[in-house]
Amino acid sequence: MAFPRSALRNTYFYDATDPEVVLGGFRQNGSVTEANFLSFLDILLVTQGGTVRVQARISGHIVTRTNVPLATGAYDIYCDGRIEISNEPSVHRLFSRSVSGKETRFRDEIRARDRKCVISGMINDDISIQAHDWISFEAAHLFPLLGESIWIELDYGRWITDMDDSLQSSKIDSAQNGFLLRSHVHQKFDQYLISVNPDDGYKVVVFNCDVDGLDGRILDPVCRDPANPHCVSDQLLRWHFRQSVLANMRGPGEPIFEHDFPPGTDIVGEILAGPYGQERFELEMAARLRGVC
Repeated sequence: MAFPRSALRNTYFYDATDPEVVLGGFRQNGSVTEANFLSFLDILLVTQGGTVRVQARISGHIVTRTNVPLATGAYDIYCDGRIEISNEPSVHRLFSRSVSGKETRFRDEIRARDRKCVISGMINDDISIQAHDWISFEAAHLFPLLGESIWIELDYGRWITDMDDSLQSSKIDSAQNGFLLRSHVHQKFDQYLISVNPDDGYKVVVFNCDVDGLDGRILDPVCRDPANPHCVSDQLLRWHFRQSVLANMRGPGEPIFEHDFPPGTDIVGEILAGPYGQERFELEMAARLRGVC
């Protein structure tokens, strides 16, 4: 069963001309500032001219581009022109990790560079590394492997600078398209429930309940050292963060796909009966063919 992102929201926004219809919302865990909120709305809204004003419904407070934490609650958006929600496509993805060995180089380069979960800060100690014990640490792709056709179509390989252009590769398995995460953080990252904003000091934003206390942390510098030619790409971090805003804040939000099916479950039936059933089924089949789930 898909989990609705809107169920955990505590902050909502509306078109002031139609205050009963929610345009979207999100879970404010404390790290989102007023300036952040306005930048999120820049992604989510399309306005037809005029100045936009965002005002707290109860207090009347006008939201400005300051670093003051955004208060939870309802916000009305005023604009001289028409307000519409962006229809920018959202890239759906599955929780996945390689079991085929095809991404071994990617995994090994990520491990060698990061040596820790770069979001939680949890370190894999030297003894474990020497013993090749990486249990609960996984190399995560920023842009998903199963979206490689989109990657190629939009030429996202131009953001990769540590692989030779002459290689017959889309560069999607560059270490610049990934970092090391704890397993459960990887799951949330793949579902766009946690992300990193490279335009706000690499701040971590959690879009569901912050049970791990990760909201507001800073992405560890070990993976983004510009002196390292394999450092994570800011452009790909920015892409993932934009997708997270779209997935979590627009309308009711994108569905969170169930991935834990007990033995005996009609998995195909449940997938096809769920949201984006056919698309997800095709993603699952592609994942099995590629060997990444």
